[in-house]
Amino acid sequence: MDVSSIAKLSTSIAETGQRQELSLAVMKKAQQIQEATATQLLEALPAAQPARLPAHLGNKIDTTA
Repeated sequence: MDVSSIAKLSTSIAETGQRQELSLAVMKKAQQIQEATATQLLEALPAAQPARLPAHLGNKIDTTA
């Protein structure tokens, strides 16, 4: 190997590492945005209201049917 090919290889390896770091940073940012969006959606949901059934309903299960 001559010196110029070693320099090209070194530069290529360094650029690849920088691209990977950038890709990882973008992916982490996207995950943070998705997490924030999901949290906002969950907070926007109305609270579950208990069913307003008469007191005699839901107390017994008919297992013979």
